[in-house]
Amino acid sequence: MDRPTISNRAALIAVVVAFVTGMVSSLAIRPVHQSAESSTFSSSQRAAGTGRIRWRMPTTFQTSTPVIGENPIYVSEAIRKASGGEVQINVIEPGEIVPTFAITDAVRDGKVDVGYTWLGYDQGKIPASPLVSAVPFGMEPWEYTAWWYEAGGRELTEALYEPNMVYPILCGITGPETAGWFRRKLESLEELQGLKIRFAGLGGRVIQRLGASVTMLPGGEIFQALEKGAIDATEFSLPIVDQALGFNRVAKFNYYPGWHQPFTAFHMIVNLDVWRALSHSDKALLDTGCTAGVTRNLAAAEAHQGAVLEDFAEIGVSAETFSPQLLFELRKVSDEVLNDEAERDSNFAEILNSQRDFRRTYAQWKSRAYLPRAF
Repeated sequence: MDRPTISNRAALIAVVVAFVTGMVSSLAIRPVHQSAESSTFSSSQRAAGTGRIRWRMPTTFQTSTPVIGENPIYVSEAIRKASGGEVQINVIEPGEIVPTFAITDAVRDGKVDVGYTWLGYDQGKIPASPLVSAVPFGMEPWEYTAWWYEAGGRELTEALYEPNMVYPILCGITGPETAGWFRRKLESLEELQGLKIRFAGLGGRVIQRLGASVTMLPGGEIFQALEKGAIDATEFSLPIVDQALGFNRVAKFNYYPGWHQPFTAFHMIVNLDVWRALSHSDKALLDTGCTAGVTRNLAAAEAHQGAVLEDFAEIGVSAETFSPQLLFELRKVSDEVLNDEAERDSNFAEILNSQRDFRRTYAQWKSRAYLPRAF
């Protein structure tokens, strides 16, 4: 039997109808007001699955570590929930995909899009980085956040890291660390001569100038080094963190105050090309999530230390306090180190001068508005 034939006119009409139907369906699926910016993603953002961002975020601290390890988890969860699951940041344990002290390098080189770290570990490559991380006899945490958000700290840090193709976001902060764990009491700075100690940042430069032998170790390696005698003493973090790492089992004298780090700031760092490709709303989401992290991190840090110190007697630890005379001596050496670093590096000098100017002005308020420490 003959098949029915289709005229050229009928075939043309069928093609036109199919084309129009496809266009209408496309418009129905894609929002009319979608901008070019919001549809631009990096390769990692196009990863399999739903959602517009999928990042792996290596961190410097084990996520099981109280306060400092927990904060990137809080931030990533807050961002996931606020975005309705569209932005997911998977926190990666130290050393799994990036060496602990090489997170900035990995973000700069595009090996990962984002990281969470203490920028003081960049000191060897970026001399001014410790100033935005922890400064001996420096600002207290609320002073630092005031300088960061309201007095140019954010802009100075962005400019510092721009040549390294990294965008830094303040994402966590704690108050003072302990001044260190020692096997024996310290009566004078002369006793630091030849002492093998783990120390970080500018405080390490101060201790080194006083004759100590300073080494840098990741948190997960400190206990073993202390236990085996590779080091005689160590500083690392808050009492609750140090105790979780077991320092009290080896060194029984825990010193205060944390002169070398009155504040400890942590940052989420994003590859600069990736950051620039993000939509305004996603940038705001990351910034807001990290700002929440700053608040919650400081709250957690302040909430738990008193209970740890209260139990020191039961575990045979002695909480010792440096004398005012010894602290004055440490501050003198600290100022020398800061001034020497400023002479060698213009970025260091600019940021240090900004912090000192802010502190000088802020002191007008701080010295009058708050009750003396005795009250």
